[in-house]
Amino acid sequence: MPKQKTHSGAKKRFKITGSGKVMKQQSGMRHNLELKSSRRTRRLNQEQVVPEVDAKVIRRMLGK
Repeated sequence: MPKQKTHSGAKKRFKITGSGKVMKQQSGMRHNLELKSSRRTRRLNQEQVVPEVDAKVIRRMLGK
């Protein structure tokens, strides 16, 4: 049986930490940044842990 291919969209958007958590970049940092406060943009710039319910599907797409 052939190998499962990695989902190209998922590999660009998610990464898996050493402990196995799935991380994603938060939304809201593409445009209209001058209207958002510095505090808000700093908070949005941090990566976020994906909920375990969604992480199961993402790990399958990444082949992990």
